[in-house]
Amino acid sequence: MRFEEFAATRLPAVLRFAGVLTGDRALAEDIVQEVLLRASARWEHIGTVDRPELYVRKMIVNEYLSWRRKTWRILPAGTGAEVDDRRAPDHAFQHAERDALLAELGKLPRRQRAVLVLRYYEGFSDSEIAELLGCTPGTVRGYASRALAALRVELSPRTLLQVTKEEL
Repeated sequence: MRFEEFAATRLPAVLRFAGVLTGDRALAEDIVQEVLLRASARWEHIGTVDRPELYVRKMIVNEYLSWRRKTWRILPAGTGAEVDDRRAPDHAFQHAERDALLAELGKLPRRQRAVLVLRYYEGFSDSEIAELLGCTPGTVRGYASRALAALRVELSPRTLLQVTKEEL
């Protein structure tokens, strides 16, 4: 597969992955652009590996983990309003829940966030994540455990269960 074919067919999926990983569309686009520039220069090697998309995703994770630019976010304070569980949530409520989850993901350390995105958004196993991050599967489980514990403190159980991959 040529680089141009890869970029044309896989760019939307790679951008979505980077968007979920970073929580910032502009930053995701910057990272993907940077990675694709480097990948195009090394495509003779990358194009010969078994799964070039996995290789590019690893490059994206590494770029995200080493990104130097700080992004500051202003998060609105929660209202503390109780939700009536007997009614089905409306469209706006679902978006608010998704936004709350993404905001809390954005507060996690980068490696913990990367582990959650790779595990729950991409469906990778602990060993695949460990290979991507250059650590052991036990370390991956530790990152996931700490990240999920932090999310449990900040989010209601309902938020964690209702936001699906498609909504991210």
